[in-house]
Amino acid sequence: MKPNIIEILKVIFLGIIEGITEWLPISSTGHMLLVDELITLNMSTAFKEMFFIVIQLGAILAVVVLFWNKIIPFQFQDRNQPVLKKESISLWFKVAVACIPGAIATLLFDDFIEEHFHTPMVITAALVVYGIAFIIIEGWNKNSTPKILDLNDFTYKTALTIGLFQVLSIVPGTSRSGATILGALMIGVSRIAAAEFTFFLAIPVMFGLSALKMLKFGFSFTGTELFALILGMAVAFIVSMVVIKFLMAYIRKHDFKVFGWYRIVLGIVVILYFTVF
Repeated sequence: MKPNIIEILKVIFLGIIEGITEWLPISSTGHMLLVDELITLNMSTAFKEMFFIVIQLGAILAVVVLFWNKIIPFQFQDRNQPVLKKESISLWFKVAVACIPGAIATLLFDDFIEEHFHTPMVITAALVVYGIAFIIIEGWNKNSTPKILDLNDFTYKTALTIGLFQVLSIVPGTSRSGATILGALMIGVSRIAAAEFTFFLAIPVMFGLSALKMLKFGFSFTGTELFALILGMAVAFIVSMVVIKFLMAYIRKHDFKVFGWYRIVLGIVVILYFTVF
């Protein structure tokens, strides 16, 4: 069965939402679930649960493209001989350490969280709570000088601490990037370094989560489902390329408070919507 134009537009819209919200600390999964309440995809529940995670691979590929020189662990010199880059290898070991807490939490609690926490009220509560946290922490850091200015200054302890904060993001509405950036800011990491580490941490995390969801769903896609997944990922990739560049330029001159206020306003609007309707 061919997808109709309405379903295609829904997938494109969800891809845009994913591309914007994956990197801004405002919860991509939370937005996707809330949007689905308003413009529900005409797909099975099992497919949508997988789609909302796997579509994020498109956004992750944007990080790989934009930060290729930083994340690739080798470079070619004379006669095209690859030379290992110690900084990149060290960074990936630290990323691996930061992934451990989230991987354990996901394996233990993913099914429980999906069953009990994927509700509009939980999402809106998380939006508001972490929005307030951003405002408070940025106010607290206003006159402070970051202790960790660059990714090369990261220790394994720093990486593990940020990884522990990432565990909070298993609750929808929290935001994976939001939880890790908040944790990084609280321990004295600069905004630029916090954002970059969050980007790199997303690569193995989202590949792992996507693999888990794909295995759970199986690989028996219909033609319509496969088309929707590929289209959503492609749109998320294109939008993410723009959003990542915007965010890195924005935080060089501004703090994250605006995202905190956005989360609070959105949470209030959603609570009012679901209370009234």
